[in-house]
Amino acid sequence: MNRLLASFALSALIATPAAAQEYPTKPITMLVPFAAGGPTDTVARITADAMTKSLGQQVLVENLPGAGGTIAAARAAEAEPDGYTILIHHIGMSTAPTLYRQLSFKPLEAFAPIGLVTEAPMTIVARPDFAASNLSELIQTIKADSEAITYANAGIGAASHLCGMLFMSTIGAQMTTVPYKGNGPIMTDLMGSQIDLTCDQATNTAGALKANQIKGYAVTAAERQKALPDLPTTAEAGLPNFELSVWHGLYAPAGTPDEVIKKLTESLQAAVRDENVHKRLDDIATLPVTEAQATPDALKERLGGEITRWKPIIEAAGQFAD
Repeated sequence: MNRLLASFALSALIATPAAAQEYPTKPITMLVPFAAGGPTDTVARITADAMTKSLGQQVLVENLPGAGGTIAAARAAEAEPDGYTILIHHIGMSTAPTLYRQLSFKPLEAFAPIGLVTEAPMTIVARPDFAASNLSELIQTIKADSEAITYANAGIGAASHLCGMLFMSTIGAQMTTVPYKGNGPIMTDLMGSQIDLTCDQATNTAGALKANQIKGYAVTAAERQKALPDLPTTAEAGLPNFELSVWHGLYAPAGTPDEVIKKLTESLQAAVRDENVHKRLDDIATLPVTEAQATPDALKERLGGEITRWKPIIEAAGQFAD
């Protein structure tokens, strides 16, 4: 009997490699699919700082921008599944399978989810001298002569691109789309009345809205936001069932040991509980998820649901990337 028990104990040790039990023993790289200084980069650095404390090893941020976030995602998918390369990505992980016809990975198969990280509502905004005084008037103006209204986005797969597609699909009118290479130039041209309209993360627009440099129509959330208390929700403004947030998730390569995923998830949960994290995210008009959402199951469910949600919208718009 003692030999049998010893055999079971040995099998358990073999099933959980020593490397996974001791993890982490060296720094961890968190890949960020967008440039330094942007919203995803800021969320990544706040999260990495907090996870460094609980893991006892530094979580290093590496920016790998390009192709709507798919370059970093592909790198992460191909990385050694040992927990030392992880990926933070936003809603673009769910739209990439439809937007990119030659995508080298399948999000639901190539990654082991760790958990959701944050939610950032979008804002529908216009140049400061745009005539429409509220969202209902804005929609009427667009429908009256949609081709005359210019809508700016930051490129295929960007949050502003996705929000624009959803907005135009919802109101049944197609504006003239003007692609930019980033959010910065959009805000500059919007404040200078060189472009009419955009829909972007509150993270990017809150400062200009507070300074009255642009005109705000609605926030795409169920509730008004603390950072922008005077901006009505889309439902309040007359556009019900139009909610959209830029959510971030944390991923490891598929095949990463369960024990490693468990430690990373526990570290992420500690981060979303951290009051300093809450304060830093509040400063950029972003919300941390609940501890219950910072789990593999919650992220897997969200990712699968969002892939299903966006597929028909993107296909109907016919806006694909090579």
